[in-house]
This record gives sequence, structure tokens and C-alpha cells, in this order.
Amino acid sequence: MNIQKMMQQAQQMQENLQKQLKQTKVEATAGGGMVTVVMNGVKEIQSLTIDPEVISQDDVEMLQDLIVAAIADAQRRADELVSHEMGGMMGGLKIPGLT
Repeated sequence: MNIQKMMQQAQQMQENLQKQLKQTKVEATAGGGMVTVVMNGVKEIQSLTIDPEVISQDDVEMLQDLIVAAIADAQRRADELVSHEMGGMMGGLKIPGLT
């Protein structure tokens, strides 16, 4: 197999993975479910839900912390998703910087 054909196949696999990741959703919560973030596999936030009980003018800082925590957890889950998908594509092959 020539190198050009291999590169074309790798590019096609990458494009397919990107499409799949855009359609895949991960969900993360903070504060016992008071803040929920839904993110796709390419780390685009799809939705942010805040329980009305957590909204208080007296404690805006806590709400901000919960939002940041939920987003960080969603990003971690998206990273795990990508790692899992890449591992499946590479057949367990370990390439520094990619897996």
C-alpha cells in the first residue's frame, strides 16, 4: 500500500471521528445535580441547566463555582470519550501525544 493512500484513509478516519464526536453527548453535574452541563465530544457546550434553588443573589460565587466545576467535569468526560474512540481506531496502538 502506498503512503498517499494511507494518508487519505487516515484523513477520512479523522473526518469520520470528528462527525461522530460532534454527535456524541456527555453530561456532567456539580453540587449534587444543581448544575448540569451537556457537551459534545468536541467540547462544545450544548446546554447548561441550573436548579432554581441554587440561584441566590447572596451567593453568586457558589453558583459560579458550580458552573465551572460542571464544565470541567464535562470536558474531562469528553477527553475520555475521545481517548476511547481514538484507542478503538488505532487498535490499541500507542502514539505519544495522541493517546
